[in-house]
Amino acid sequence: MEGSSESGWERSDNSQFPGRNPRILRFSSDNTSHDSGLMSVRKGRERPYRTQPPADAAECNDVSLRQWLDNPERSVEPLECLHIFSQIVDVVNVAHLQGIVVHNVRPSCFIMSSYNRVSFIESASCSDSGSDSPEYGATDSHSRRNPAASQINSETSCLQSGSGHAPEAAGDKNQSFPMKQILQMESNWYTTPEEASGGSASCASDIYQLGVLLFELFCTFGSLEEKSATMASLRHRVLPPQLLLKWPKEASFCLWLLHPEPSSRPKMSDVLQSEFLNEPRNDIEEREAAVELREKIEDQELLLEFLLILQQRKQDIAESLNATISFISSDIDEVAKLQTSLKMKGGPTLEFGKTMNVAEDDDSGSSGSRKRIRQGLDSAHPDESDDHQKSELPGGQPGSILSKNARLMKNFRKLESAYFLTRRRAAKPAQRPLARHSQVSSGGRGSILATERSSISNPSSRDEQKQSGWISTFLEGLCKYLSFSKLKVKADLKQGDLLNSSNLVCSLSFDRDGEFFASAGVNKKIKVFEYNSILNENRDIHYPVVEMASRSKLSSICWNSYIKSQIASSNFEGVVQVWDVTRSQSFLEMREHERRVWSVDFSVADPTMLASGSDDGSVKLWNINQGVSVGTIKTKANVCCVQFPTDSGRTLAFGSADHRIYYYDLRNSKMPLCTLIGHNKTVSYVKFIDSTTLVSASTDNTIKLWDLSMCTSRVLDCPLQSFTGHLNVKNFVGLSVSDGYIATGSETNEVFVYHKAFPMPALSFKFNNTDPLSGDEVDDAAQFISSVCWRGQCSSTLVAANSMGNIKLLEMA
Repeated sequence: MEGSSESGWERSDNSQFPGRNPRILRFSSDNTSHDSGLMSVRKGRERPYRTQPPADAAECNDVSLRQWLDNPERSVEPLECLHIFSQIVDVVNVAHLQGIVVHNVRPSCFIMSSYNRVSFIESASCSDSGSDSPEYGATDSHSRRNPAASQINSETSCLQSGSGHAPEAAGDKNQSFPMKQILQMESNWYTTPEEASGGSASCASDIYQLGVLLFELFCTFGSLEEKSATMASLRHRVLPPQLLLKWPKEASFCLWLLHPEPSSRPKMSDVLQSEFLNEPRNDIEEREAAVELREKIEDQELLLEFLLILQQRKQDIAESLNATISFISSDIDEVAKLQTSLKMKGGPTLEFGKTMNVAEDDDSGSSGSRKRIRQGLDSAHPDESDDHQKSELPGGQPGSILSKNARLMKNFRKLESAYFLTRRRAAKPAQRPLARHSQVSSGGRGSILATERSSISNPSSRDEQKQSGWISTFLEGLCKYLSFSKLKVKADLKQGDLLNSSNLVCSLSFDRDGEFFASAGVNKKIKVFEYNSILNENRDIHYPVVEMASRSKLSSICWNSYIKSQIASSNFEGVVQVWDVTRSQSFLEMREHERRVWSVDFSVADPTMLASGSDDGSVKLWNINQGVSVGTIKTKANVCCVQFPTDSGRTLAFGSADHRIYYYDLRNSKMPLCTLIGHNKTVSYVKFIDSTTLVSASTDNTIKLWDLSMCTSRVLDCPLQSFTGHLNVKNFVGLSVSDGYIATGSETNEVFVYHKAFPMPALSFKFNNTDPLSGDEVDDAAQFISSVCWRGQCSSTLVAANSMGNIKLLEMA
């Protein structure tokens, strides 16, 4: 900031002093020549006082000298007042030696530290204020003469918004004088006679203001009215009798400085050589030394406090780290015990290779683990094919331990986070399950009772099950995450209408046995393909075994999980239809929705029950035997997806454009059983992984995993997991679940596969579009995956389609 603006100080020839920070007085290094006469007279005071920027005021509890003077509890201590006055004299002297008129030798232009260290500041509050503003931001005629004064308001704001000592806080309970009025009157008190008569300021004007300031240092007042009257009399050199009686030397010195004639006032050299300032010099020097000593002690205390806080924080980190290491060690012991018990069950016929050996002691065990991981890192090369890796394995094992270790280390940080998340969940107390319909048969209740009896007979079994429960969860997720290394193409579906520009596939669905799959989209057709024929026949064009035409663009299809020949569809005109595949025609058409229907879903538990969600903000329940809706759930926003759980036809979940997921018990459709809050944009898909675990996709670029059993107050705002890695901010890209694996599309024209245990993708596959004329593969950034569907609940095969209508059968390998 130095040199950025001109100073508010003036030269004796009324020229501005350039290149000086307007906030504080800085001492130049060439002052020795000017101070040579002073040094011999005032030995021991030659060290210029160190001024600090007022930016430190709030941190150091600095206070305005004006506040300090007007403190009603202040008592006059002569040595303290002389110490303060002496420092201000030093500041003015340095300015005068450089030919500068300070002009603002007023209390509001000085700040004091806790040890009475005085610093000069040039702020707008030092200007002649004629404004009614209560803050230190007023400008006046001086500000108009000095544009720099208006630039430093922000720099001095620390005095307003800092600690409780800030000038703005002067009107609180501890300050009887309103700061606004004081600052307005201060300008008049410190106006010199020559300035009042229209003359210009000079160095003698600063001497006059020193006299007024000295008077304020040695006088205290009980009220603002008393102070105002006394200061008005001071302009006529009339001093209070108590000052003349108690402080005669100080009163005489004040009158000398306050002479109405500028030429009759002492020069700065006279002030410095005066007996008034030099007689108590030794006492002032002792006080200065004591102040410096206390400041050093305070600095040491500050450093000590910092080190103690640092020590405490590091100790807390160390304790947390020790606790983490402790439960990791206990987990290592537990996993080692489980592995030992499994070995014992296998007997002597079970052979373990060297890579699977774990020593009994912890050190050698961890060393062996590190060796295996190191081997995986050394052997893993991105360019090597899976076939080459498999050829290195004895016995033709389908998976490579080395490649698994390489992938493990690549995703170590994310796996670490997933591990700690799993452990935290295991440590939490069990929550009350969500109230819902009974899913336990009489036989099931008997098994529960038997389990409870066994737990009572063996009290430690519960603890053991709870302790090892997290291991099963994490190990299952880890094994499934590392089980496959890529998605490979099993078949590429080649259709005859690739030249048609409207080939966007909106929905894919497999039948109950995985023998057929259907596609539907903006081409207004439902095409049914036979899975095995697509795999086994190498044809230039694959024709559907059944093709059914609709009057409108199709948004969703769903195969009946019980009646193999039935497919439900929804279209952009709001019509829900049920088709008979064997007859290639629609046998049921329902037109109760008012706007486009986005999603339809058959209930697995009740195959006659069908649900649909529409832009009209409603979810309708249909009975295909009746052909009409048997229930309606009204919402305030567009419904984009509906889904029944696999085990019940009495509950339903749907996603909405209001960023929420609603879970209803259909026996009470007036209020949702649970509302899931966490997405930031439209919820485009919801799928059940099991009866209480739900996964949702949104155009906020995330997929979230929810545990409905954690919903205890009808609102659930903490998902178990958030999956990120794909890109989805605009389009519906598909969602499908199978055995804990979650498949979704991406606007990068890729298919991503997650596992529910971990937030990062396990596998991905990039669609390369085929040019219909040349047959070459091209990468089109405008294309995106529009739909995905697993072949079955425990299948490793899925079908995926993109916005160009390309359909591929992919398999995890």
